[in-house]
Amino acid sequence: MNGLEGFVGVSVKQKLARNVPRCNQIARSLIQLHRRDPSNWLTYQHFNFLKRQYVSKNTSELHQRAIPKQAPVLTIVDERDDSVERQVEQVPTISPAATDTGPQAEDATHKPQDKLSILKSTAENAAAQNVSVSHMTGTPDEPPHVQVETEEEKQARLDRQWKQLKVDRADLPDIYARLSKIKLTALVVTTAAAGFAMAPVPFDSVMFFVSSLGTGLASCAANSINQYFEVPFDSNMNRTKNRPLVRGQISPLHAVSFALACGVPGVALLTLAVNPLTGFLGALNIFLYTCCYTPLKRLSITNTWVGAVVGAIPPVMGWTAATGCLEPGALLLGGFLYSWQFPHFNALSWNLREDYSRGGYRMMSVTHPAMCKRVALRHSLGLIGLSTLAPVLDVTTWTFPIISLPINLYISYLAFRFYHKGDRSSARKLFFCSLWHLPMLLLLALTCKKYSRNQEGAALPPASLPLTFPAS
Repeated sequence: MNGLEGFVGVSVKQKLARNVPRCNQIARSLIQLHRRDPSNWLTYQHFNFLKRQYVSKNTSELHQRAIPKQAPVLTIVDERDDSVERQVEQVPTISPAATDTGPQAEDATHKPQDKLSILKSTAENAAAQNVSVSHMTGTPDEPPHVQVETEEEKQARLDRQWKQLKVDRADLPDIYARLSKIKLTALVVTTAAAGFAMAPVPFDSVMFFVSSLGTGLASCAANSINQYFEVPFDSNMNRTKNRPLVRGQISPLHAVSFALACGVPGVALLTLAVNPLTGFLGALNIFLYTCCYTPLKRLSITNTWVGAVVGAIPPVMGWTAATGCLEPGALLLGGFLYSWQFPHFNALSWNLREDYSRGGYRMMSVTHPAMCKRVALRHSLGLIGLSTLAPVLDVTTWTFPIISLPINLYISYLAFRFYHKGDRSSARKLFFCSLWHLPMLLLLALTCKKYSRNQEGAALPPASLPLTFPAS
């Protein structure tokens, strides 16, 4: 039995020994045939669509650059002997992260030990190349992939990052002036002063100064809170991107503190030193501007009408500061400011439509351009009617509607051209006309002011006063 098993084992061993060379020859011919047809190879070109890109942000601009191409690796394989492969690699400027191990795939099933030894030798060669490159650059202590950063590059990198906010005290007056929109505040105080001067009561210089100061402080507070709410949107507009909060010249807490420091004393001054009605109107104006007009700018075009109401309140405040009551004359002056703002602002916003679109504001000039032109023309003509109504309400004499007619007709003519053409030139002319039209209109109204009987009697000298005798 043992002899039979030995005979069968010897026969099988001899048959396998005869078949092994034939199998090796077949495998070798298949491998060589695959190498002679490069079209079947899976190369790096098949994965070109996977090329990565670096994206870096520098001063709010995006720059893209492709990854630098590495130096090619030259691999020479001796096909005369499949059991031993020799690799000759050219030293690159940047050491390759991985080598081409594709030709060794066919030996992985037969000789894993040879493949492991080849990979180890490749890693050793790469390490030796790294050492040689580091010796050539003269910095043996630093790895080759670490970039040495110069002082200029470091400073530029730090400037692009968040850093501690430092405020120079010498810059604070200019920052506060821009935070409070000093030009707009000056216009608000001027219209309030005009309302005070138009009141049919004797002029009180101390009350005039106190009311103007309180109105200016309230305007500074409203404008500061408005800029605090609109920082993300102002940064997208060319007209507002240089505001202090957008540029980071002061912190939001600093801006809110400045608004409180102006608003609380301003309203208190108007309430306690002038009268409660004027203080209430000042607080109401702050509320309308910050809590109604500001959020409505991104919701609806009704923000323009709300903003016109906000601009019409200051002359009413000046009138109530002088008289202590709300009269038709105060509403008339408010009506002048209300109607004047539509040709003024609609012409301004017409040339800033792109800016308002980037900021996300819903203005008539952006969403309803035809309505924008109609409303400007309508309220320009309304100024003529309001001027005629002034002597009817005993605010001015009948001279005022006559001498104010030329300037009212001129702004109406420019508004009609803006309505007809709707171009940048006509909008610009209407806007610049509105800048001098309002002070001229208020000045003419002041010169034609109709004094009350009590004020006329107070203005007469004592000798001219009529003598009265007590009744017996």
